Amino acid sequence: MKEPKKKAGNPNWQKGVSANPAGRPPGSPNRATNQVREAYQLLTEANLENMTNWLQAIAAENPKEAFELMLKMSEYVLPKLARTEVTGLGGEDLFKNVSFDFGTPVKDRTIELDAEDIDHEDI
Repeated sequence: MKEPKKKAGNPNWQKGVSANPAGRPPGSPNRATNQVREAYQLLTEANLENMTNWLQAIAAENPKEAFELMLKMSEYVLPKLARTEVTGLGGEDLFKNVSFDFGTPVKDRTIELDAEDIDHEDI
């Protein structure tokens, strides 16, 4: 007769009971993730000059690809701006009653010149 297979893991573990009931508090950093980010940052900082050279080599063959690579890398440095729409209550257009008055239209303006102001050689 076969003996039952032992289960791997902690034999004292019970379903629904956590060894750490408080758990990791929300917003607290994950240690492993922080270590990877720090390592990547050190690697990037140590290779800034190489990255410039690599980018120049790519640009020499394909400027568009180099530009796209720069844009992709910038996402890790510069936050993307979220698009926002400004509206009034219930989505009402805030600018429906806005108008601009720039004075008399140019086509309706007349210019009065004194005879002395006109340079007859330019006419």
